[in-house]
Amino acid sequence: MTAHATSDVLVGREADLAALRDALKRTRGAEPSAVLVGGEAGVGKTRLVEEFGGAATADGARVLTGQCLELGEEGLPFAPFAAALRELVRVDGIAVLDGREEDFARLLPELGPAGDAVLETRRGYLFELVAALFARVSADRPLVLVLEDLHWADRSTRDLIGFLVRSARLPQLLLVATYRTDELHRGHPLRPFLAELDRVRGVQRLELDRLGRDGTAQMLTHLLGAEPEPTLVDTVHERAQGNPFFIEQFAASGDPECCDIPHSLRDLLLTRVDQLPEPAQRVLRVAAVGGTKFGHELLSAVAGMDEGELESALRIVVAAQLIVVDTDGGYEFRHALVREAVHDDLLPGEHARLHARYAEAVEAQPHLVAMGRAPAEIAHHWHAAHDYPRALTAARRAAEAAARRYAYAEQSRLLERVLELWELVDDAAERLGAGHLDLLEESALAAIDAGDHQRALKLTRAALADLDHATEPLRAARLLVRRAKLLYNAGTSDGAAEARQAYRLLHGLTPSTERVTLMADVSYQLSGVDDDEAGRVAAEAMTAAAQLGDVTTEVAATVAYGRACGGRIPAEEALPTMEAAAVRARATGDLPNLARALVNISDSLFELGRYEESAAAAAEGVPYADRVGVSRTTGVFLLANHAEALVALGRWDEADARLEEAARHDPPGTLALPWLRLRAGLRLARGHEAAEPLVQRAVAYLGKPYLNRDNRLSLLELRILGARPGADEAAARLAVAEPSITKRPRYGWPLLAAAAAVDAPDIRASVAGIAQNMPRPYPSDRAYAAQVFALLHGGPEAWRAAEQAWRADGQRYPLAVTLLGRAAAEAAAGERAAAAEAIEEAAAIARALGAGPLASEADTLARRIGLRSATHPAVTGTELLTDREREVLRLVAEGQSNSRIAERLYISPKTASVHVSRIIAKLSVTSRGEAAAVAHRLGLLD
Repeated sequence: MTAHATSDVLVGREADLAALRDALKRTRGAEPSAVLVGGEAGVGKTRLVEEFGGAATADGARVLTGQCLELGEEGLPFAPFAAALRELVRVDGIAVLDGREEDFARLLPELGPAGDAVLETRRGYLFELVAALFARVSADRPLVLVLEDLHWADRSTRDLIGFLVRSARLPQLLLVATYRTDELHRGHPLRPFLAELDRVRGVQRLELDRLGRDGTAQMLTHLLGAEPEPTLVDTVHERAQGNPFFIEQFAASGDPECCDIPHSLRDLLLTRVDQLPEPAQRVLRVAAVGGTKFGHELLSAVAGMDEGELESALRIVVAAQLIVVDTDGGYEFRHALVREAVHDDLLPGEHARLHARYAEAVEAQPHLVAMGRAPAEIAHHWHAAHDYPRALTAARRAAEAAARRYAYAEQSRLLERVLELWELVDDAAERLGAGHLDLLEESALAAIDAGDHQRALKLTRAALADLDHATEPLRAARLLVRRAKLLYNAGTSDGAAEARQAYRLLHGLTPSTERVTLMADVSYQLSGVDDDEAGRVAAEAMTAAAQLGDVTTEVAATVAYGRACGGRIPAEEALPTMEAAAVRARATGDLPNLARALVNISDSLFELGRYEESAAAAAEGVPYADRVGVSRTTGVFLLANHAEALVALGRWDEADARLEEAARHDPPGTLALPWLRLRAGLRLARGHEAAEPLVQRAVAYLGKPYLNRDNRLSLLELRILGARPGADEAAARLAVAEPSITKRPRYGWPLLAAAAAVDAPDIRASVAGIAQNMPRPYPSDRAYAAQVFALLHGGPEAWRAAEQAWRADGQRYPLAVTLLGRAAAEAAAGERAAAAEAIEEAAAIARALGAGPLASEADTLARRIGLRSATHPAVTGTELLTDREREVLRLVAEGQSNSRIAERLYISPKTASVHVSRIIAKLSVTSRGEAAAVAHRLGLLD
């Protein structure tokens, strides 16, 4: 029999292929899909996706492939995406990048230097660029993106995959990722990542099993060219245990039945290696140290062999199918297990010597590896060579390179290695040009950027323990402020002790911009903990900034003052100061302070009930936050403020999109609460199936040792609204016992309204007592106060007053809630027509918002009082609309806005809006256009 090294027929994978075809079919239907193909090494994951890729290409799909590199968590970031994009550019040309070559140079360094504009952004911008590119490529036909060996993926690669799957959700993209299940030990970072992806709609896990005996027999038949004897099948199946790669190795050994191959994987793989001539084995050992993929020039530089001898040895290895020639003209181990087995079989001295040779070769000629890979490769090889001094400096350089590519997790891990090596290298400080404290501080900042706040806390604690506060008070204050923020954001404490200690250190120092900036940070940290103290520190910072005459510092101090005084001085008084600070920041190009100022401005405008202006201010600040790398902090606050204003305006779909964008940034700790509590409340109001887990996730923050009062009050309200029947009383009792409820009316009034709706005498009595002393300075405060009064005392007059208060404020959802309250009161008073009118308007608003539970309440109330369905009114003809409503509908059909209708009919815009809402409700439609169409069809405009 003639044995073939590999099988060209896929065996036993019909069901798996069908699952992939079904995923592609869903993708063709514009449904984002991802398939995670898992299985032990050698089980045939790559063979399966190759077969599927070939079929998909033949069926008109575009297939791109990239492979993760075995460099560990600190390895080359985004490697599989770089490979896929490199393939795309090679086939389609540079034009496929749509003129964004400088931006994509972060992934493909061969494109040239990255532009300055990219340097100012965070990796989120890079993620959006990649998603936009894939969207363009998949616009005309489905795109299949195959990412192999996900178990070797670095953190940045996983984050980009998560972004594409959870956030971008491109309609014609099918992502297929392979990984080894036997690599996923308990602490492997891929395990939680896969668990997260499992919860995303459209993601499917596909686990490849070993072949049964029949599958082994089929493979041997194809490999040997004839049907094998049953005893041979039994022997091979027992030894290979159904692993296709192992079956191939047995078949290729020449005598698969009698070959003395141990059961262990390494010995099995090394059996074929041992059959090679010694020069070929030597080349294979050298190649194994370089990684799964390697170039000829690099191998030649390390092997130190005559070129003819090297090529001869390579020819033997390639013929043995242990190494294959890849599409880039380099080499690749046919199976990573072969490389691992050969590498693990190296003698200790040989292992260190070869890794050192690779490090020296790449240092001397960085072009021997793909562009951008050199720092990570050098760091990896010097560390594996146990040359600690060189490993130290190489890891530091690789960390700097990772930071430039926004791979903050890899930067943090590399700096962690530098810290480990510090104790092993006597002259570490001289080699790095930095002290241990410098390194601790740098590592803490990298950990913060990577979102690893727990590690950042440990690093700041270690730095503060090693630091002489009296000798370096400014550095000590800087670390204390950073630690205070970390504790505050983690919900561990309010950070006030650290902030006050920092202030004491700063108090007697010589004036400087850093001193004033840190004082502003102290003020910012103390706000919400001790408003008076925060205000004093902020005022001191403003005075010091004015004396320095530095505009940036003055703006920073002013922004901090605005935050510290929030709730202490009227918003209409604070707003001009903040707007002036924003003007100065714009004029000087101070984007960080401009973004922070716009957070305060949008917040103040919201309190004043100027929702359109609030939305515009927040929207303006979002791109500024992205450009200066604070999208996970300031950017999330801006997105949440924008969404909050959109919710008030009744633009719920837009609000949800902004909250999804905020969630995509994955802010750590309590920084997630601005978007989380808003989206949980929005989903609750819409009756979304995912509302309950989101509410539970948000409310769980109440168990933190510390929460600022705004978040705490909002979460207490959310807990009442999301409580199951019977549990709302307990939640409301805890809420009305909250001591800070009267200090922030903006959050206290909604909480009181939620508690007042609970039918329990003691709770209602507590609400009444609190409401008497609660300030009501702004329109929404007054509207909530009227609503609370109506909930407590009832009666049509009280509910009419609450309705008018909400109309004055302009928020749509609370107006609809109040209209239903008024309808029930009118019905109880025998005013059936007035009740019907209120129900119809409430139902129209609920439908326009997508507030399903509220629409159901309106329908239930309508049936209870003997009216036709509020959400599905019957269209009976020309008697359906009043004369005024006919006039309004004619103008709607002409495409007029509410403002234009108001001008034409000499009514107010709000009255016009009420008429339009009632028309939509009466005609049982969901939009103005549908209303006009129905009216024309039924002759209601004749």
